[in-house]
Amino acid sequence: MASAPMVYKSNALVEAAYRLSVQEQRIVLACISQVRRDEPVTDEVMYSVTAEEVATMAGVPIESSYSQLKEAALRLKRREVRLTQEPNGNGKRPSVMITGWVQTIIYREGEGRVELRFTKDMLPYLTELTKQFTKYALADVAKMDSTHAIRLYELIMQWESVGQREIEIEELREWFQL
Repeated sequence: MASAPMVYKSNALVEAAYRLSVQEQRIVLACISQVRRDEPVTDEVMYSVTAEEVATMAGVPIESSYSQLKEAALRLKRREVRLTQEPNGNGKRPSVMITGWVQTIIYREGEGRVELRFTKDMLPYLTELTKQFTKYALADVAKMDSTHAIRLYELIMQWESVGQREIEIEELREWFQL
């Protein structure tokens, strides 16, 4: 029996500042769940998700899923993510990297399929993660219909082993781009 698809994200990406619609989140998370954890991944790898897979995963009607997938795919290419990289000692100030999620996105007309290639800058936050990462089952968020609920779930799962987490309202505003 195949194991449930899991999402692995570096904690820096979980706490990054970005805004994605629910449909964009579903595309990104479905593709992230396909990233191989046991081998280096290059920015040449294309990930694929269909409208049918998204509809099944999210529990929504397939009819609306086709047009939503296409629209979300086109918007996703233009979306930015702002990652704050903390310094390693020496008291230096953090740096902020602004990058895109994907370098290429292809919508296959007639197939209801999106193929995407993550940017080179994004890959270190998705692959070969051995520490400071958050993991959860894709099914845990697939049916959520609020982008903020998905993000909040990730922030809570980040500290699952601790059992509690306090987040400043200003941090949430920044991370959720509110």
